[in-house]
Amino acid sequence: MPVTKDVVSSASEKISAMGSAFYFAEQARTRAQELGLNGFQFYVLGRGGVLGDVEARVVQSAFGWFAPGVVSSQWEQSRAIVEPRAAGRAFCECCAEFGRAKLAGLDELGSLCEALEVVNEAADPAGLALYAGISAEPLVEDLAGRAMQLVAVLREYRGSAHLVAVLAQLLEPRIAHYLRRPEMFGAFGYGEDQVPEVTDEHRAKLAAADELTDRMVSLAYGALNDAQAQAMMAGLEAMERALAG
Repeated sequence: MPVTKDVVSSASEKISAMGSAFYFAEQARTRAQELGLNGFQFYVLGRGGVLGDVEARVVQSAFGWFAPGVVSSQWEQSRAIVEPRAAGRAFCECCAEFGRAKLAGLDELGSLCEALEVVNEAADPAGLALYAGISAEPLVEDLAGRAMQLVAVLREYRGSAHLVAVLAQLLEPRIAHYLRRPEMFGAFGYGEDQVPEVTDEHRAKLAAADELTDRMVSLAYGALNDAQAQAMMAGLEAMERALAG
């Protein structure tokens, strides 16, 4: 039986929320200081470091939602201090450390990792640069760290697919971002003069992009059998409880 749209949407929502939980957590803040970076610099260089020592324009393309000047300045400042691939590996290690601190002992981790690995192996990275980069990084062996890393990887899968879907609707990412998270518009580097006048057409395009994103990622989630899909949802719900505790 194919994995249902509701399962894909629910799993994606949970993964999106939890996959970024380590970005500015204690583990990341400590590692940033050790590397001589501030928290936001480590976020940009660590998350984008899987792309290699590239020009800032490449990272901006993969990140998509930020004002270009923000990514460019942080990337250039940070890569002068730490080699990007080294920062990328450190960022992935922080993800695992966060998982160990928050998820250790959960009974569902083994079956969750098995299910998420099925999805990750079935996902096509074509056109999804940030996902392609992070999914090429090795996963740790312990279940708590591995589960957290897999959630972070699949967050990039959907995020990268969604950026493609938004562009396919001829919707500017800046406008899509404002529609989705207006409270974070300034934090992503946009000024008050860049606040868009949104229309019903913009909202319709974003809704169409959401639907297309679900269809795109469903190809990978469709590799799960019923038992694996149930194990994935049970594991993600257990993770939610653990991270909320």
